[in-house]
Amino acid sequence: MSVNQLAHKQLSTTNSAQNLETDVLVIGGGPAGTWAAWSAATSGAKVVLVDKGYCGTSGAAAASGNGVWYIPPEVEQRESAMASREAMGGFLANRHWMTRVLDRTYDNINSLADWGYPFRVDNNGMAIRRSLQGPDYMRFMRKKIKQAGVKILDNSPALELLVDAENTVAGASGINRQSGERWKIRAGAVVIATGGCAFLSKALGCNVLTGDGLLMAAEVGADFSGMEFSNAYAISPSFSSVTKTRYYDWASFTYEDGTVIEGAGSKRGRSVIAKTLLTQPVYARLDQGVDEETKAWMRASQPNFFVVFDRAGIDPFTQRFPITLRLEGTVRGTGGIRIVDDTCATSVSGLYAAGDAATRELICGGFTGGGSHNAAWAMSSGYWSGQSAATYALSLGEKATQRKVRGVGEVGLQSEGNHTLSPDEAISAVQAEVFPYDRNLFRTDSGLSASLDKLNDLWQYLRNSQTPTDNKVIRMREAAAMVATARWMYNSGLQRQETRGMHKRMDYPQQDPNQQYRLLSGGVDTIWVKPEPAVASKQLVAV
Repeated sequence: MSVNQLAHKQLSTTNSAQNLETDVLVIGGGPAGTWAAWSAATSGAKVVLVDKGYCGTSGAAAASGNGVWYIPPEVEQRESAMASREAMGGFLANRHWMTRVLDRTYDNINSLADWGYPFRVDNNGMAIRRSLQGPDYMRFMRKKIKQAGVKILDNSPALELLVDAENTVAGASGINRQSGERWKIRAGAVVIATGGCAFLSKALGCNVLTGDGLLMAAEVGADFSGMEFSNAYAISPSFSSVTKTRYYDWASFTYEDGTVIEGAGSKRGRSVIAKTLLTQPVYARLDQGVDEETKAWMRASQPNFFVVFDRAGIDPFTQRFPITLRLEGTVRGTGGIRIVDDTCATSVSGLYAAGDAATRELICGGFTGGGSHNAAWAMSSGYWSGQSAATYALSLGEKATQRKVRGVGEVGLQSEGNHTLSPDEAISAVQAEVFPYDRNLFRTDSGLSASLDKLNDLWQYLRNSQTPTDNKVIRMREAAAMVATARWMYNSGLQRQETRGMHKRMDYPQQDPNQQYRLLSGGVDTIWVKPEPAVASKQLVAV
């Protein structure tokens, strides 16, 4: 039976149960979502997981190899691991959280080994525990949560959260992508693990990552942190969606005539490449100190990196190929839903956040967590959020199912207006403001303000657009989520009048020691941004 047939068979058995009750609802089926589901289920909770795609195959992690921030509990190694990113992140990371994530990641990876996950081995026969193959990893986690009793609804994106009379989150409702039938799940607690927002940039594995969870969280009153650090761009062959960038450490970058682009291979090379791409093509070749052993390691670690080259008849080690930069937004950025304590609770009762949907400033500051830190954060925050959501949900007892609930989603779901803006038109409009390097990567007051004028108008137009039909409702909510995410990003970027981490202000090119604080943001129709309270800022690492 094919994967599609299997998915259809599973859906046909769940479509008749449109109204479900559970202790914990997990929204999202990537690493964070599956770890949350497993942790909640093994804590004694009844768990339902809903995935926008097919849990185990959709999302950024499932598409390729994943490095992991896996460091043995040795003092000097741990100290070096934490210190290495602090300056790059603008000294906004938190040592307490870094230590927690290192400890939990170490335990979780070792648990995977105990459960039988097939780690690759090195030439000495030792398991390589700093690397997970995405397809194997997510297939393994799907099997693990099903064994734990988790009910999975595939191809069933959530459209809005449900709240009770006290505005406590009490479930979600959504739609089945294949049948078009609606579903509603009442829950004692909800974990948002929907990933980040890459604005449909065609970055590998990111087509389902459109900020849906961020919008749903904002609609119930949750706030965000670090949304100005959400402008990550990844190198990709111009003819491919593969955005695995580690191998470009071995690349030389040239103009069309073959002349080397000075500085493109440095730590600030991404900016150099972007500035060059504004006016002319850029080419790459993996020819910097790559021996046969390294080539073999590269192919074994990231086999899908080479698929497009093999199909095109290009040897990337000897032949030049054109490259571009694809926006990965909050997926490789660090901004997301604010975590208020060690349980991964949000600022709204009953709602927890994990993975790329949550802020990663706590361990990365204002610089990208790339693959390894984000992978560690996903499994750690997933573990904590699932466990905490289970504890909270079970403490409610019978009250959880007796509450009257209502949906709180609005934009893209319902409207009294008569505008007829299509989802694709809205998506193209927001992409026009976030894709350009000279608008999002090289930021200025005038550029951010001009984009916000357009984004704010676009938001109001969406709010007053006609209620979409069921076959367009998913796309319309995606469009709304992308516009909302861009507004939080640019409002935060406008307020941080300095250059720190990945946030580069051309009109404020220096890092300002007086702005060593995190920026919180929130709101739906009216966006607000403010510094994190001083009591929290004291926990930041010192310069």
